[in-house]
Amino acid sequence: MNKAELIERIATETKSSKAHAELVLDCAIDAIKKTVKKGDDVKLVGFGTFTKAKRKARTGRNPQTGKPIKIPASWAPKFRPGAEFKNLVK
Repeated sequence: MNKAELIERIATETKSSKAHAELVLDCAIDAIKKTVKKGDDVKLVGFGTFTKAKRKARTGRNPQTGKPIKIPASWAPKFRPGAEFKNLVK
């Protein structure tokens, strides 16, 4: 499912316009992004938790030359599915 299909599904199930469904989805995604960027968690009970995780510095390899390269430490978004979502997917 892509974003357009998700918007259509939301619009159908909420009996609203596609434009309104897109606005709501965009606002929700933007709020999640901004909150995680600040370092706070977004917990959606039954669905999962969005967090900001620290990646350690490590050594990698250049695939063209095979020479080792240093990969610096960085931050990355992380998603942990909730128990209800995990059980549904099983």
